[in-house]
Amino acid sequence: MSNSWSNWSGFVTAEPRLLASPADAGELGDLIRTAPGPVRVVGAGHSFTPLVKSQGTILSLEKLEGLVAHDAKKNQARVRAGTRLGPLMHMLQGIGQGLPNMGDIDRQAIGGALGTATHGSGPTLGAYHTQLETVQIVDGLGKVRDFKREGDQETIHAIGVALGAFGVLSEVTLKNIATYRLRRRKWVLPIADMLRDFETMMNEHRSAEFYYIPFSGYAQFIASDFSTEATTPRPTDDDEGSLRTLRRLRTGLAWLPSLRRGLILGAVAKVPAEDYVQDWLNVYASDRQTRFNEMEYHLPFEEGPKALAEIIQLTEKHFPEVYFPMEVRSVASDEFWLSPFHKRLTCSIAIHHDAASDPLPFMRAAEPIFRRYGGRPHWGKMHSLKAADLKKLYPRWDDAMAARRDIDPQNRFVSPYMADLFGIEPSSFGIQP
Repeated sequence: MSNSWSNWSGFVTAEPRLLASPADAGELGDLIRTAPGPVRVVGAGHSFTPLVKSQGTILSLEKLEGLVAHDAKKNQARVRAGTRLGPLMHMLQGIGQGLPNMGDIDRQAIGGALGTATHGSGPTLGAYHTQLETVQIVDGLGKVRDFKREGDQETIHAIGVALGAFGVLSEVTLKNIATYRLRRRKWVLPIADMLRDFETMMNEHRSAEFYYIPFSGYAQFIASDFSTEATTPRPTDDDEGSLRTLRRLRTGLAWLPSLRRGLILGAVAKVPAEDYVQDWLNVYASDRQTRFNEMEYHLPFEEGPKALAEIIQLTEKHFPEVYFPMEVRSVASDEFWLSPFHKRLTCSIAIHHDAASDPLPFMRAAEPIFRRYGGRPHWGKMHSLKAADLKKLYPRWDDAMAARRDIDPQNRFVSPYMADLFGIEPSSFGIQP
């Protein structure tokens, strides 16, 4: 009987010959050397592309978790790559540290979040990989290799966004900040005002993002800033209830757009503004229960409003089944070779589709808009780009591919999907005909 694996949304499935959960770097190395290939690695399965899919071996890092060591003076923490973000937040709070920024989901493993350039929002705040101080990987020959930012900065820039193809992360040291509090505010405004004042609103807060609610004409803006005030209760999240309402209106009124818009607007008008202060770990993440598939593109910051306006027009004209809000964030520029934020301040736009129905028509229609504005796809979100497309978007693409060959000379980590993505021949090592 074959093994089976699926990602969180159920869109990507695989039947590998072997599913394994190594307990340490030594066992991980043995599996990389001997297990049926291609060898792919999974964190929490929150990617929507076939990064993990393999007919050979899928390695789970679920046993490689926990805090290894920390430095209170430097605000650094060494953690195992399988550590989920939710538990990691509490580990760091317990030693007086905090992640400088986060996305809104805390289910991912830190290794997967690093490898796919997962991020939060803020024009001066980088993605998780910008916190890397040390990296321990197990390479394609099963050898443990350690790198430090001091002395190995070029290598860390090469492998920091690795897609599980530049060796398998086993441990990393993160540069954090002292634990802190945030004042979070949330309010609703017309999308026309948001697009007009986009640059000002996104730049005047430490962290800012907004969600456009399809067929409403309104956006929900969220701002987070440092605070020294006493904590106040965080309002109860009702995101799932709001999604159920939007889904019901979509289902019942898909072809009556004016009535649908009016009812959604009425529901949005009743959403109370929020304003509270909490420790950082009680602010960023929200509970996401309704399963979806997602596409996210990272655009030059100044192109964001124009691209979003076109995506909204496309959705409301041709895709009445869409009801998930569109998420818009900013991310600081960085130097990592395969980072979607390489050398440019970025506006990230994410669109979602209910996992219960086919997302491809919507995603295929939206993707040309993102690409026309110079977008780079999120590595873990749905896209159709191949090596020839990606090489045009990444100035150090060839250097990154050379670094990958050094770390994985036998192409042990190269599945057919990865071969298309990187423009290399997949290895047949360990694959049975």
